[in-house]
Amino acid sequence: MVLNTITSLLPDLNKAFFETIYMVAISLFIAVLFGLPIGIILFITGRNLMLENTLLHSVLGFIVNMVRSIPFIILMVALIPLTKLIASTTIGPAAASVSLSVAAIPFFARLVETSLREIDKGVIEAAVAVGASRWMIIKDVLIPEARPGILQGLTITTISLIGFSAMAGIIGGGGIGDLAIRFGYYRYDNTVMIVTVIILICLVQIIQLVGDKLSHLVDKR
Repeated sequence: MVLNTITSLLPDLNKAFFETIYMVAISLFIAVLFGLPIGIILFITGRNLMLENTLLHSVLGFIVNMVRSIPFIILMVALIPLTKLIASTTIGPAAASVSLSVAAIPFFARLVETSLREIDKGVIEAAVAVGASRWMIIKDVLIPEARPGILQGLTITTISLIGFSAMAGIIGGGGIGDLAIRFGYYRYDNTVMIVTVIILICLVQIIQLVGDKLSHLVDKR
């Protein structure tokens, strides 16, 4: 019985899996594209740093914290007008990617800032002492030195996005979460629920292992 249920679900499972990958990949790309520079700005505008700017640091930090404090399910509903504007629809993986991206940007930005704060201040001071420009310090000192931490942050962000993508199924976002809700929860089918949970666990474990390995490879300390 269980095997028959799983076999009949294989086409839907396959589609849901790739929808989840699609959502996470787009959101992760947007998170890196915007979150990395925001994290760098948060760091370099901090106290006693090269571009110290209390106002910019405070305002940007407030916005980042505000978005991060909103529960994802509420954020998805609040962003429906924006989702409709960008994706021309409010359901499906493309639509879910909008709210996932908005949630991921500040999350990743804070992780980038934290990674940069772990850099030995002596390394930055040495770069300043030899006359390196601000851009050179960012490009050749800050990012390379923080690369292991940034990769770990990328891993954490990816895993968080997988969890968020499952919640996106509540409003028809597609993916594994949507499959679990439609075929598992609504039909009271525990087999489907267990299978989807196992798939998510395996996916998270693989991502964590790959992330740890890459972080270790680039860590020259």
